[in-house]
Amino acid sequence: MVAAPVVVLGRSAAVWLSEDGEFEQLALAAVAPRINRAGADGAMPIVVHRPAIARRLGVRQLDAADLLELFAFVHPACACLPTPRGLAEAVGLGRPESLEDQAIAVLDTASRLLAQLGRDRRPATIEQARLMNAASWSWGRQALAALGITEPARLRGLSGLDIWQHLPEWQETGPTDAPGSQPVEPAEARRRLAQLLAHARGLEQAAEPRPQQADYASAVTVAFAPRETENEPNVVLAEAGTGVGKTLGYLAPSSVWAERNGGAVWVSTYTRNLQSQIEQELDRLFPDPAIKSERVVVRKGRENYLCLLNLEDAARAAMPQASQGYSAQLVALTLMARWASATRDGALIGGDFPGWLVDLLGRGATLGLADRRGECIYSACPHHSRCYIEHSVRRARRADIVIANHALVMVQAALGGLDDAYLPTRYVFDEGHHITDAADGAFSAHFSGQATADLRRWLLGAEGRSGRARGLRRRVEDLLADDDAGLDTLQAALVAAASLPAEGWLSRLVEGEPRHAIEAFLAKTRAQVMARASGIDSGFDLEVERQPPIDGLLEAAAEADRALKALEAPLADLVRRLSNKLDDEAAELDSATRQRIEALARSIDRRLQTQVKSWRAMLADLDRATPEGMIDWLSVSRDFGRESDVGLHRHWIDPTIPFAQAVMRPSHGVVVTSATLTDGTGDVEADWAAALARTGTGHLSLPPLRAAVPSPFDYRAQTLSLIVT
Repeated sequence: MVAAPVVVLGRSAAVWLSEDGEFEQLALAAVAPRINRAGADGAMPIVVHRPAIARRLGVRQLDAADLLELFAFVHPACACLPTPRGLAEAVGLGRPESLEDQAIAVLDTASRLLAQLGRDRRPATIEQARLMNAASWSWGRQALAALGITEPARLRGLSGLDIWQHLPEWQETGPTDAPGSQPVEPAEARRRLAQLLAHARGLEQAAEPRPQQADYASAVTVAFAPRETENEPNVVLAEAGTGVGKTLGYLAPSSVWAERNGGAVWVSTYTRNLQSQIEQELDRLFPDPAIKSERVVVRKGRENYLCLLNLEDAARAAMPQASQGYSAQLVALTLMARWASATRDGALIGGDFPGWLVDLLGRGATLGLADRRGECIYSACPHHSRCYIEHSVRRARRADIVIANHALVMVQAALGGLDDAYLPTRYVFDEGHHITDAADGAFSAHFSGQATADLRRWLLGAEGRSGRARGLRRRVEDLLADDDAGLDTLQAALVAAASLPAEGWLSRLVEGEPRHAIEAFLAKTRAQVMARASGIDSGFDLEVERQPPIDGLLEAAAEADRALKALEAPLADLVRRLSNKLDDEAAELDSATRQRIEALARSIDRRLQTQVKSWRAMLADLDRATPEGMIDWLSVSRDFGRESDVGLHRHWIDPTIPFAQAVMRPSHGVVVTSATLTDGTGDVEADWAAALARTGTGHLSLPPLRAAVPSPFDYRAQTLSLIVT
């Protein structure tokens, strides 16, 4: 039985449960001093979600033990509501109602968690408990006692943080064949839908037959018919009212087509929530988790996954803190290691990672461990064969259904494949009314302080301080070890990269002390915005036209262009040398090295095309008309009233044009669906014209099939809207 005070907060008061079992009502203003006084006396109180309670009480620090940390240690990669009630329900204790019952439940939950921990005798768990105790974790002694450890052994090496040693390795397989083109008949889609619904009823889920859903599944089969002409995909524009059940409606023909043709259907969403919902719906098609893991893959950008090399680097930096008093960083990294050992796919966003851990442990030790700035060194990484991202990429090549997001799909198509051997031939774009927004983000260009500073960091790595950023030299130097001219080219690229904005660039712009040509251009950009924008004191973003330019802007642009030209030439030469190496040494290169070279060449070329070359084009156009179909402007961005970025921007006036060209035209079949594709004015042709414009399907030579399936429910009569102040 755990013996410690417990604090539970209510709306206007709190309950204090003493070690002796006595309850006491406290005013909220008295809670923080009482907690810190008890902690200083050696009786550390137990709370649930310490950061949230501290914010509620208006203090920065609370000397309390957070029960959520113990739950995260005992049950990594498991979700629960971060409240006393949520924890109690998660461990099977029911739902306490009153504050007094919740306080008792906190003690019972702690006891149950420690009992469950005591049954985990894995060596890694014991090592991690020892490490947590050495870092003075508030639950450290109880954890060791639960595990029956009386003598904390001396820590060795990374001591339980090296979880990558025990993760499964992916196996390289041969290239997959291109998928077939066998169609899906409407009757087959209806039968598969009936099977899914029958299975759902077997699971006691609400899945009553809906004629509208079957009609919808039948209509979207057109997108799975064989393509007749190159660059003329079969497209279905399907509006399905809320309640039709469009997810199962398009998954039915998608799954039939994938099974029959040996290819993957990529289902793309705008939000992560819908990604999770679709994945859950596929339990009906693949009830066996092992089979589902092979047939269904969720794909996200690299910035959504834990990077094992980042975890290792952070662990090595934090280990010296062990046995030197409380180490929040070491506690956080150990909890992250526990999660990394148990996670299904390593996704930090939208997966099995508890969102409240970010609040508990901080962004640096959680989301900050992702590859957020393109730092991946691919097969040069010692953890490449266990990498979560590489696992998902390879699984996606052989999956039936790949659940992705609009941004990833658009970037991948625009770059000709990115991580995959070939582009998908069949897409389903759910939340299709967001295609314009997603395309605007994917196909726009920004010559700004943040973008150029990010490129510098990608090229040069962390400068003048410790950090995990790995520059281009580390990525490419060993590949050019026998190429002296190539090493000279690499050095030239790094020298040119020094002209990009370095840390502190924004302060220098504000103070009028820019360094190098690019910062000088950004300083002139900021001066023009501040001179001409209205609402400077509003705290919002400021935007102005780029013409007519202020004195000195064009001259600064010419100098910035020269700096970018000096960077472009060696980067282009590096791409050429890496590509030649693939051809010249084809017989000697092993598979991992070949993939690393291909990935690195793509990565450099992507930055050349989407950043350096596009930035130069924007600078060249400053004194002339913007290219047709585009719009340029200058801006000063602000976050919460403070300046955060300065730059020159270029967007498509209609961003669905590049979307149609890069994504839809090369495909064989596309479903674009939503509950709100049309405008709903009552003018049918005008409403569908708006849908064509919103989704880019109006730019295709073969008009899409239009399908509209009304909702089976009368939401207008059954809905009550509450507007809460």
